[in-house]
Amino acid sequence: MAKKKVIPEYSKIKKNGSEYYRTRILDADGKQVDIYGKTCEEVYDKAQAASKAIAEAVFRKNNPTVREYCEKWLKMKSATVRPNTLEGYRKAMEKHIIEPIGDRYIDEITSDDLKLLMVPVSKKSKGLYGTVNMLLKCIFYSAVESDVIRDNPAACINPRGGKAKKEKVALTDKQIATLLETIKDLPPYIFVMLGLYAGLRREEILGLKWDCVHLDEIPPYISVRRAWRSVKNRPEVTSLLKTPAANRDIPIPQILVDCLKEAKQHSTSDYVISDSNGEALSYSQFSRIWHYITVRTAKERTIYRYINGEKIHHTITPQLGERCRTDKSIYYTLDFDVTPHLLRHTYITNLIHEGVDPKTVQYLAGHENSKVTMDIYAKVKYNKPWELATVINAAFQTS
Repeated sequence: MAKKKVIPEYSKIKKNGSEYYRTRILDADGKQVDIYGKTCEEVYDKAQAASKAIAEAVFRKNNPTVREYCEKWLKMKSATVRPNTLEGYRKAMEKHIIEPIGDRYIDEITSDDLKLLMVPVSKKSKGLYGTVNMLLKCIFYSAVESDVIRDNPAACINPRGGKAKKEKVALTDKQIATLLETIKDLPPYIFVMLGLYAGLRREEILGLKWDCVHLDEIPPYISVRRAWRSVKNRPEVTSLLKTPAANRDIPIPQILVDCLKEAKQHSTSDYVISDSNGEALSYSQFSRIWHYITVRTAKERTIYRYINGEKIHHTITPQLGERCRTDKSIYYTLDFDVTPHLLRHTYITNLIHEGVDPKTVQYLAGHENSKVTMDIYAKVKYNKPWELATVINAAFQTS
């Protein structure tokens, strides 16, 4: 037998010239709200439904899912983190945290859950592993600090993992000559020259305007005052640099001066490197420009063709000096990999090889932290046993 509803007597109130029954309840934030109805039963039913919704909201507020708390954490970080960095966090979080455990309540996540979550991540790059590791620790530490959970299950995640990061080795003089000869008169040439002979970061090169290129000064120099970013494949160039130390004036060698003078003569844009409309490049446009380099490397790759409407993949291994079968203008002349950052690393390495002191290298590179400079300096300067042999023998010679 169904239990009969007990309808309380509610007080009456006039509102907009009409008479209503009214009751009051507390919402999820503890604020008083009014509920009206034409009859006591209507008010009762509304109050019951509202109380149920409020109870659910209070529970969800005190017991959020991992997805909900991740979104809250990102919103809190948006005040102090650059948009591009925040977007990188969001992508890593969505794929490697929210996708596997996002629908579970945060207070039921255990250390074992997070260790299992990190297993597939450990097979990715070391950089990605470190990012996901950091995000988990920050998110769950924040939840502990806000009394959402009692203990931090991410505290015991091993900071190590992922594939061993390949140590960057600067390009040799021979490799530089080969690279420049390969891309002479091709779109990435000026970008590569700026990386090799000014040590600019990718975002600094793509944000560089001619008003910051002082070719007629003595000595000629480049002022780093702007940085490029890609937001949903749209370029944004602002004065927001990576760090305050990135704001610097860099003297440039004659080889780069000559290159930039020739480029400026033919330029109709404010940007040193621009699209056909004179605007900053989008991310996809830069990728297409960089493809002129990667397509000329003699390394194994997977390509595809459509045969009878079916996409067929197959692996090719180009031979050095061989001509591309599908594009006769392309020769495989590079037997080494090139990245935008490797150009900058080569610039810094060459400064160190020429005996430039660490503080000057730090300034020219725009490093905020001297530890970054010194780590590179130590690896470059002190990793040649034949150069240190005299010092060691003198230190330990017996009289």
